[in-house]
Amino acid sequence: MKTGRNRNGRLTVKRFAWCSFDARRGIALLFFFLPAFNVNFSAAKSIDVGSGFPFHTLKQAIAAADTGDVINVQPGVYAEGNIIITKPISLCGIGYPVIDGKKADEVITIKSNGVTLDGFVIQNSGKSDLKELSGIHIANAKQCIVANNKLINNFFGITCDNSRDCSIFNNEIRSNATTETSSGNGIHCWKSSSIFIDGNHISGHRDGIYFEFVTYTQVSHNISEHNLRYGIHFMFSDHDMYFTNTFRNNGSGVAVMYSKFVNMYFNRFENNWGGAAYGLLLKELTDSRIICNHFERNTTGIFLEGTSRSFFAKNEIVRNGWALKILGDCYSDTITENNFSANTFDVTTNAGENQNKFAANYWDKYRGYDLNRDGTGDVPFRPVSLYSKLVEEVPNSVLLLHSFMVNVLDQTEKVIPSITPEQFRDDTPKMKPYNHAAT
Repeated sequence: MKTGRNRNGRLTVKRFAWCSFDARRGIALLFFFLPAFNVNFSAAKSIDVGSGFPFHTLKQAIAAADTGDVINVQPGVYAEGNIIITKPISLCGIGYPVIDGKKADEVITIKSNGVTLDGFVIQNSGKSDLKELSGIHIANAKQCIVANNKLINNFFGITCDNSRDCSIFNNEIRSNATTETSSGNGIHCWKSSSIFIDGNHISGHRDGIYFEFVTYTQVSHNISEHNLRYGIHFMFSDHDMYFTNTFRNNGSGVAVMYSKFVNMYFNRFENNWGGAAYGLLLKELTDSRIICNHFERNTTGIFLEGTSRSFFAKNEIVRNGWALKILGDCYSDTITENNFSANTFDVTTNAGENQNKFAANYWDKYRGYDLNRDGTGDVPFRPVSLYSKLVEEVPNSVLLLHSFMVNVLDQTEKVIPSITPEQFRDDTPKMKPYNHAAT
């Protein structure tokens, strides 16, 4: 992604276009540049707003602006109620002027294509049980840019509905949510397509990022932390990609539900602790790729329910309570070339049969041998332990962890391995961990 300004001072963006993943070639994120989608307006003019200038309010300047004009907003506090933009113009803040909603309504509503909003503090939207009142609301618009803003103490930070080809980047979005029912999401997208979300820092909301019926969208280089529920939450959203994001210290981690063709690369899922907390929760997900991610210090690293035909490779899954929970309604998933290290439990399941493939993973609990020294163990590894099955069926038995009874179960399992699910096994376990940093 490249940004710049044209000769009229208008912010422009060159975006990466969506590109599919080819598993046969390994990790490949192939993008090509689209031309900047903002048009140069030869007749555009600049309008200054602030003390000592002809226009003292944003609403006055917006009413006087024509297509393509740039409104330069001087430092100050602008509390003008709901500001509605219905023409393709740019609003550029100088020294982070404050637009204050006074907790009464939506702060800024964009209802035109080609609007740019750059460099403001936008704060104190109203709250409602019926409306998603936002700091910034993009409604039925195309090719809008929201960049370099600070959204503070809003019900919803940025909402985007029935829109496409919009960019939301380099924004700080923070609030002070205390309960899920009284809080909104940091970035909330609904029935939208080709949205570019990059480099934002989101905290203190219900969900950091929320998608519902969102397609062909890229989420990259964001930090989503200290949100009440999920760092990112996908629902019914297909053909999306998120990579190089950090999701940490969220109430329930990250959830991707009822979606397909979602690709996840190079993300970090960290420190998501709690009775129902996950690094990554996948529910009814199909035909997706989870590659080169890092899962560390989560109650459950990855939780799979109703997941099928998905590919998990080259992930670091370390120091979690449960590395991988996989329920019986998952099938045709491939788990390969991952490092499982220092997890309390590697794999647990409620199923007696395995319809998925485990191959060529590194398991730090593997105690097999490699006589021909080819780097692959000569005997299979069974990652579902007898004790993990017991904990799955009787959760309170986790209190026995590190006790003599667990040692007895481990020894029994070695003598009679058939008491754990036979099909849950890796026939080609690796003797040494992969160096994924070098790939």
